[in-house]
Amino acid sequence: MQTAFTDAQLKRSEIADAAAILKDCVHYGFCTAVCPTYVLLRDENDAPRGRIDLIRAMLEKGGAPDAKTVGHIDRCLSCNSCMTTCAAKVDYMHLADIGRAYIERHYRRPLGDRMLRALLARVLTRPGLFRAAVRAAKLVRPFAGALPRRLRGLVALSPGALPPAGAATKPGVFPAEGARRLRVALLTGCVQNALAPRLNAATIRLLTRHGCEVAVADTGCCGALPLHMGREEQAKALARGAIGAWRAAERGAPFDAIVVNASGCGTTVKDYGKIFRHDADADEARSIAARALDVTELLARIGLARPARRIPLAVAYHDACSLQHAQKVIEPPRALLRAAGFRVLDVPERHFCCGSAGTYNMLQPEIAAQLGRRKAAHVEGTGAAVVAAGNLGCMTQIGLHSGLPIVHTVELLDWATGGPLPEALKGAKLPPPEDEKAVAAPAADANAIW
Repeated sequence: MQTAFTDAQLKRSEIADAAAILKDCVHYGFCTAVCPTYVLLRDENDAPRGRIDLIRAMLEKGGAPDAKTVGHIDRCLSCNSCMTTCAAKVDYMHLADIGRAYIERHYRRPLGDRMLRALLARVLTRPGLFRAAVRAAKLVRPFAGALPRRLRGLVALSPGALPPAGAATKPGVFPAEGARRLRVALLTGCVQNALAPRLNAATIRLLTRHGCEVAVADTGCCGALPLHMGREEQAKALARGAIGAWRAAERGAPFDAIVVNASGCGTTVKDYGKIFRHDADADEARSIAARALDVTELLARIGLARPARRIPLAVAYHDACSLQHAQKVIEPPRALLRAAGFRVLDVPERHFCCGSAGTYNMLQPEIAAQLGRRKAAHVEGTGAAVVAAGNLGCMTQIGLHSGLPIVHTVELLDWATGGPLPEALKGAKLPPPEDEKAVAAPAADANAIW
């Protein structure tokens, strides 16, 4: 693609980065067929190719963008399905981040939008505030019909109850069972640690059972949520806090891996090197990013232990966009579930986003609901007894539109290797266990992990 940036513009690092990405786009158009918003809306400006043109024009022109441009860019889910399909390998993910940060700096949104975005960026990144907001939502739920439309949506998405505050995973070190094979850090997350601390508990049990010493540092939010709202400085501040906490926790004993069990967070942590590429602390950021792994990537390298029970439960595995398109982690979760004895079913149209996409289902509720219903129909069409996913946002979104039990992949793997029955499966009719001697998952050679 030809651009018309001036020499003065190209001296700014973000414009130079955008120009380098833009030149790769040749407008093949393969991306349109896999873009959820284009498929739903049939507007070229709501497809990757159209948004690339809008971002180019916005950056070339400079100044405040118009509301129409902002609207089309806001409607992007950042699912990155287009990047998986793109023959020219255009780095759309980072171009979209540049575009959103530019809009945040130069466009004055209507007051209601500004207030909502500021509220989400502040509350969702702080577990204490998030818990308070959930309690407030519970109180106003009977009167939700009188609230403004967007606040009604937030109340509808709010859970009816939260686990006790004491259930959240606290900083500390969890020793490996038996001989220590690896020393890893676990990102506990912000919303996840308040809303579903059971996922971190299952992850810690699973990793320690497989010979990992697990360190939990007081990292706070990784920065993913504000980053994709264009709030670049807030995202960097949170990311620096996480990096600093991990560095302090290493105490001369480096972590073999930084493990993440929320794929949206994992995508951002793996991207720290890129996010801080123009900053003085780029080396520290790259060091963390180079060791970041989704929990299923780490377990695939270690090898799953012999299952304590093999339940041939039919599991529809949902590919979170941040896992399949951004991180390219597709086979490890499936292979681990099969090794644990589960019958893994692929969901039709698996490349399509469920509509969660970080804060998307709060900022674009109508489109998100359409995508959620579409995904739920495909999931239920598999005939599976349970849905598994690697991201809490996806689990929550699918749960709004499907009656099937929904679990995190680690909950099933933890259960299969000796952990408790996942909460979502309590009371469910389960198939009888298979003969444990019939098939055994291979143990890994500790010397061949990396």
